[in-house]
Amino acid sequence: MPSNAIRVWSLRKCGFTVGKDVYIASGLTMSFPNSSRTCKLAIGDRASIGPGVMLIMNSHPNKSMLSKYYPVVNGTIEIGNDAWIGAGAIILPNVKIDTSSIIAAGSVVTQDVEQYSIYGGVPAKKIKTIQAN
Repeated sequence: MPSNAIRVWSLRKCGFTVGKDVYIASGLTMSFPNSSRTCKLAIGDRASIGPGVMLIMNSHPNKSMLSKYYPVVNGTIEIGNDAWIGAGAIILPNVKIDTSSIIAAGSVVTQDVEQYSIYGGVPAKKIKTIQAN
């Protein structure tokens, strides 16, 4: 299993923005098309991503008849400085997780997350505000 340094290096080699002192645990899964420049990922300084997290930047029903009704979604994910994404969380396209926020383990994030906040659940909702120092 590759080390954190190799995971960070790999994301940068893919053209994603990764800040300083970022921790990415094993088992990160990402969904983005190889041919699209519309999917972007930005991870801020000191962000921490737990094991088994899924970052979904591209989603569609493929060859299903549903594709007539549900078009391809290509989006971005922004993870702010000092954010902490708990194990097994799923982050959907076009979501910004702001500075010093926490995503509880197993949560599904479908909308932007306010700074200094804890979000959890399916779909993730604000649980509380964190005291900023």
